[in-house]
Order: sequence, then C-alpha cells, then structure tokens
Amino acid sequence: MAEAERAAGSPPGAVQSVIVPVHNSECWLDECLKSVWEQDFKQTMELSIFNDASKDGSAEIIAKWKVKLEDAGVPVVVGSNDSAQPRGVGFAKNQAIIQSSGTYLCFLDSDDVMMPQRVRLQHEAAIQHPNSIIGCQVRREPPESTARYTRWINNLTEEQLLTQVFTSHGPTVIMPTWFCSREWFYHVGKFDEGGKGVPEDLLFFYKHLQKGGGVLRVNRCLLLYRYHPQAATHSVHEETIWNHRVKFLEDRVLSTWTSFTIWNAGKQGKKLYRSLSPANRKKERPKPKIPICHFREATPPFIICVKQDLTGGAFETNLSMLNLKEGRDYYHFN
Repeated sequence: MAEAERAAGSPPGAVQSVIVPVHNSECWLDECLKSVWEQDFKQTMELSIFNDASKDGSAEIIAKWKVKLEDAGVPVVVGSNDSAQPRGVGFAKNQAIIQSSGTYLCFLDSDDVMMPQRVRLQHEAAIQHPNSIIGCQVRREPPESTARYTRWINNLTEEQLLTQVFTSHGPTVIMPTWFCSREWFYHVGKFDEGGKGVPEDLLFFYKHLQKGGGVLRVNRCLLLYRYHPQAATHSVHEETIWNHRVKFLEDRVLSTWTSFTIWNAGKQGKKLYRSLSPANRKKERPKPKIPICHFREATPPFIICVKQDLTGGAFETNLSMLNLKEGRDYYHFN
C-alpha cells in the first residue's frame, strides 16, 4: 500500500517541490539530499520523497535528512510503498508529485547531486516558459563514462533540442534535469506506471511534445549525473525504445512527407526501413530494389541513420556540404 505523510506545519503551497523517487539508494542518498539542503533558492521550497519498497537503509537516511531539512525551514513530505515489490520509477515519481504542493516541480534522481544554484536558475527560466520542460547541462560521474552522450546532452543548440528528439539518446534534456510547472505536468499527464522495462521518461517527453510543449536548457552545469550498473535506465530493452522512436518519427515527421530518403544503406538504415509501416515504406526513395546512390546524388528530405560524433568530423562535413536545414530537410534518427 502507498502511504503519504505530510510534514507537520508544512505550508499548503510551496513555490517549489523537489521530487525524489527512491529505491534501494543508500549508496548515494546522503549526498543527494545534502544537495537539496544546500540550494540557494530563497523562496518556499519543499522536498517530496517517495520510497518505493526499499530493502536497504534508505528509510533511515530519509528520516535523518527530514529532521535536518525541516530545521532549515524546508518541509519534507515522505510517502512509501511498504509492499514486498517496488511499483517502478513512474509510479514513485507520480506519488511524489501527488503528495507535494509546489507550483513548480524539480525532478531529482536519488543517485544524482544538484549544484546549489539549480532550483533558483531553473525556476527563473520556468517562469518565462510555463509550457516548457527546462533542463540543464551536466557533469558525468565517473567523468569518462558515456563521453559521446554527455557531449550531446551539453552541446545541443536551442533548435536541436526540438529536432533531435528521435535519436537513440532519448529526451534532448535528460529526465534527472527536468523542471516544469505543476500545471503543465498535469496537462501532459502522469508518468506511465508500467514498471520495470518501461521508458516512462521518453513516453512523457513524447506526450509533452505532442501537446505543443517547449524544451529549453539552462546552459550551466547544475547536476552531477551518475552512471552505474544499478541505474533504472538499464532495465529498458533497446528494442522497446526503438519501437517507440519509430512510431513517434512516423507520427511526427513521416506523416507530413510525401517521400524521403534514408541516409545509411547499412544495418541501421535497413532496420529502420523494415520497421516502418507499409504506407511509409512506399514513400522511401530510392526503393530498396533501386541501386544505392551516393549522398551527393540523393534527394532530401533525409532520415539520417548515421551515428554522430564518431567519424572524426567526416560525416558532419559531408552533411554540411549539402547546405541543408535540420528540422526541414533532415532529421537524425541514430
């Protein structure tokens, strides 16, 4: 059963709620909650934690920080799933949001650490962009893990935050950096609660875009983003994500094009072609029975199935030679 306990004397509506789902997080939770305590945000802020059937010492760490944070004027709301099995990240995040009261929601994974300015700077941006998900730049820990992914997270342009939403990297602002208004969150709808193996952040991000939501990034490093084998993201099958990406590409882009070219005659390009609906396969140019052509001879628009940042700049140079506009003449899929 899920239970929620609101801190005594907490205000009926804080400006800001920090949302933290927890499951067996004792290795990192101290540092995570200390980063909430160190925020320089001057308006009312609360912490909302949902402990999803942890079997380690997470509950004791939460109890310790509840006292410290409330002594510092930050109310803490604690909910828990006390059954034998966890309900999953989507469920835990939804419960933490339901039991919270803030006008704005700042999402924080229990294994990550916020910089002291995070809530303040993202709150300032969210006020200006009420229908947007606000992200930030990150520092990866360990430093050299997922180097290409980290460069992608931190260096996308403002336009690419909306055009590179189909790649295998997932949301163009990563979920542990998300910040948005409560009103917009409920307009989009709650996280999928399917549990282990469901990419709840990707599905929410796609719904957000379908409802016309914006995507922005505060260009400051405001989060230490940990990489480790226990991370929930490792439980999602690559094929599951692939299928969601293909459907979103078809709905969002291919439905508006009368024809297109897949840029990659290799494994990934062929897999994408086979994954398309029959109607969209008929639009692909040239047809698979026609000889493969050189990229200079191909006709846009393109769906590009070539990985970026892997060829020492050769692929990026070839693409720039064509003087095409991303989001109109081509989209990246890999």
